[in-house]
Amino acid sequence: MALWRGSAYAGFLALAVGCVFLLEPQLPGSALRSLWSSLQLGPAPAPAPAPPGPGSPEGRLSAAWDALIVRPARRWRRVAVGVNACVDVVLSGVKLLQALGLNPGNGKDHTELRSRNDLEEAFVHFMGKGAAAERFFSDKETFHNIAQIASEFPGAQHYVGGNAALIGQKFAANADLKVLLCGPVGPKLHELLDDNVFVPPESLQEVDEFHLILEYQAGEEWGQLKAPHANRFIFSHDLSNGAMNMLEVFVSSLEEFQPDLVVLSGLHMMEGQSKEFQRKRLLEVMTSISDIPTGIPVHLELASMTNRELMSSIVHQQVFSAVTSLGLNEQELLFLSQSASGPHSSLSSWTGVPDVGVVSDILFWILKEHGKSESRASDLTRIHFHTLAYHILATVDGHWANQLAAVAAGARVAGTQACATETIDTRRVSLKAPREFMTSRSEAGSRVMLNPNEPVVKWHREGVSFHFTPVLVCKDPVRTVGLGDAISAEGLFYSEVHPH
Repeated sequence: MALWRGSAYAGFLALAVGCVFLLEPQLPGSALRSLWSSLQLGPAPAPAPAPPGPGSPEGRLSAAWDALIVRPARRWRRVAVGVNACVDVVLSGVKLLQALGLNPGNGKDHTELRSRNDLEEAFVHFMGKGAAAERFFSDKETFHNIAQIASEFPGAQHYVGGNAALIGQKFAANADLKVLLCGPVGPKLHELLDDNVFVPPESLQEVDEFHLILEYQAGEEWGQLKAPHANRFIFSHDLSNGAMNMLEVFVSSLEEFQPDLVVLSGLHMMEGQSKEFQRKRLLEVMTSISDIPTGIPVHLELASMTNRELMSSIVHQQVFSAVTSLGLNEQELLFLSQSASGPHSSLSSWTGVPDVGVVSDILFWILKEHGKSESRASDLTRIHFHTLAYHILATVDGHWANQLAAVAAGARVAGTQACATETIDTRRVSLKAPREFMTSRSEAGSRVMLNPNEPVVKWHREGVSFHFTPVLVCKDPVRTVGLGDAISAEGLFYSEVHPH
């Protein structure tokens, strides 16, 4: 009977606590937990964290972006993109090497792959470290045999690859845009491209340029080998992109296509070439760019590079001053500054999220040293910088409009494309940008506090405008290849250039 009374007493108290909660929902959680513990039924369960919704910083930031992102008054109608394109074949590295009859031996790095055995040794070397790497496979016949097996392998996935093709593909998602793509386009790539992408007949070739991307998972084992991290090993026999073979075809196609925006990429593909070839080809790149009719803006998309001399040549042979706009990430920005003795060039690498003030100083230096001014015959007036946690658009005043919307659109697409969602899903993204930062580290910059309700921060420095916005970073990304290309394309899509 006493046991029954105790149970009933506890039940009535629990009911009372429930009524209190319904009548006074604002009562502090500590008070409710105190009432709960008085029942002597054990500690109250910890309240579940509220899922990110409209009131969360992520939700507020996403809603603010949607209100800010508007199409410009003057829009692009025809966009021409070139010149690197390929097919990315993504598959399990261990399964492919097993299918090739290879066994794991002692790992050894090879700067160039000449045989299946070199491939096995280099793959083992990098898988053992869990490190990413990319190598050139010099034996054409052996590579094509491997590529055929990889391409037909069960579970192998084929994607559009190469910066130009990925940028063209992103632009083509807008039905009111006509897109020209020049690059080495084989049958498989042609099949993968959007119907809205026009490829001139001179760009078509009988065989695709395949880039094989051998993935491995964290903890994956092969013999005695165990990968400490998930990563990928990439290799190709890509002579066409490496020599920028489609450059002249690209420029000659522009007269008939009549674009109002030109996007160029692929300079980084020349890293495997001799210094003499690079020097000669860069001069031809300059000649080709100068052949593009005056008044048509040219955007140059940079990509990962390790050859400091090539980057230095790109800077000093005036390639930057010949283009109107640049797109690059934090690795390329710091490498550029190191190669050309720019600000903060003593910094060996970034630690964590790149410092906004340091990034801002380097962007300012590029535009001041190589950008358009009264004393310099340069066309460069815009740089779109992107890193995982935030983006910055820096522009010389008086040349571009709608950059607030452009930087926000680029950041928004980073979150949607990485998560493979149509719109920002606030449950799957997080805000990783610094909540406060300095706008410069080399002069008296101002301190900025980030407000998710006003996510685009603007500041000025000697005739240069900066637009900063954080990124809602996808927590569990589905696919990150081509993210930088999508960001640059989206930023350009929402940009408006003032005619001069």
